[in-house]
Amino acid sequence: MTKYDLLLNVPDHPSLDSVAEQVRHAEDLGFDRVSSGETTDWNLVTTLTILAERTDDIGLSNDVFSPYSRSPALLGQTAAALAEATDGRFRLGLGTSSPALVEQWHGAAFDRPLRRLRETIEIVRQVLSGDRVDYDGDLYQLGGLKLTAGVPADPIPIDIAALGPKTVELTGRFADGWVPQLFTPEGLRDRLDDLHRGATLGDRDPEELRVAPILRCVAMADRERARDLARASVAFLIGAYGPYYRQSIIEQGYEDVATSIREAWEAGERDRMAEELPDDLLDKLAAAGTPAEVRDRIQTFAGIDGVDAVRVGFVTRLPIEQQYETMDAVASLF
Repeated sequence: MTKYDLLLNVPDHPSLDSVAEQVRHAEDLGFDRVSSGETTDWNLVTTLTILAERTDDIGLSNDVFSPYSRSPALLGQTAAALAEATDGRFRLGLGTSSPALVEQWHGAAFDRPLRRLRETIEIVRQVLSGDRVDYDGDLYQLGGLKLTAGVPADPIPIDIAALGPKTVELTGRFADGWVPQLFTPEGLRDRLDDLHRGATLGDRDPEELRVAPILRCVAMADRERARDLARASVAFLIGAYGPYYRQSIIEQGYEDVATSIREAWEAGERDRMAEELPDDLLDKLAAAGTPAEVRDRIQTFAGIDGVDAVRVGFVTRLPIEQQYETMDAVASLF
């Protein structure tokens, strides 16, 4: 049975109390898990710790921590602490992030992302084992020390945010879950083949991998307003937010759309960015419109073979009260 997660947009909130209130509401509604990204907003470790203290049952995840902003050993320490704080409700989200964020915010060189991600997964697992870390990789060489705080009683699942075929294959080989974003249903089915191939290469059962695609949602009685907000949000992701979403859209067969949106961004024509996103593609990438339409689009993704959960996200600049409205509309599915 498909589960339903919630992806928070922490910068929309005026305070951590406001974030916690929304998560408690998600728990009351029956969402299985809540997650949040970490870009240039609050440190998510602190945020998740507060959420752990103010909730009882809902799962907590991060989308995503990057080895360019935290060392692999620190990621292992962080996961162990969050597992303790959440009474075992935590799943660790890892990803390579984007060149812009890595280089312009963290001041690091965005080099060999695929290899760095693989080595990070392996080191985190060594740290969480409680044994002395002994690792001799291409990028990291560690040895002689071990985690001295409490070792988690159960293994902490590792989810990977990935788009391209090689990274998704790596996810299938080494991780415990996949969090894709901005895929059409057809594109998601194609990429699931890469995930399953990776699982086969890693001698693992693909059925044990938790696949939770992010779907940007906005449910309103004012259908056209909802669609305008979603169109602008999705167009921004394609045209402005790093190169990977745009490349993914191109690989899914929409090169002309992706190119037009990017050209509008480079020309500073923000309104035209949204105008270049046609209705049919908007409906394949997001769930926007009346509550019934949003539920219908979510169920399309929930019905894809291999999807375990749909991670309900919000469009950018959606007021908090309308985020609650969308949550309540979705909750009738479960």
